Amino acid sequence: MITGLNHITLAVTDLERSFAFYCDVLQFKPLCHWHKGAYFLAGDLWFCLNSDDKRVPASDYTHYAFTVSEMDFPLIEERILQSGAVIFQENKSPGRSLYFLDPDGHKLEIHAGTWRDRIEHMKQHGSKAVFFE
Repeated sequence: MITGLNHITLAVTDLERSFAFYCDVLQFKPLCHWHKGAYFLAGDLWFCLNSDDKRVPASDYTHYAFTVSEMDFPLIEERILQSGAVIFQENKSPGRSLYFLDPDGHKLEIHAGTWRDRIEHMKQHGSKAVFFE
């Protein structure tokens, strides 16, 4: 049985540029850095970068969302915007979100909310989804 998400690894074309982005802009906690990669913690999430010159940016909606508190959202949002990160989508869903690209074009999101908040919103607004709880 799967018990959770173990780690996320992203392929990057410029390890030093990406290392700086994840340390300085997103403020992930660096654990280890070597010539082909780096490990971080983002809260309790083990997050990895791996140098790969074959990286091809995806054109689909796949993205990785990171939790931020409502109180910290404006500060982190400003740091991301000041970094020059490209915004790839405006937020159209409940809760505060910012959708942006990292230096290699990986689609990321910061979000101030939980899955419970989203399910409750769907229930309250007449979603025709099937709910399992």
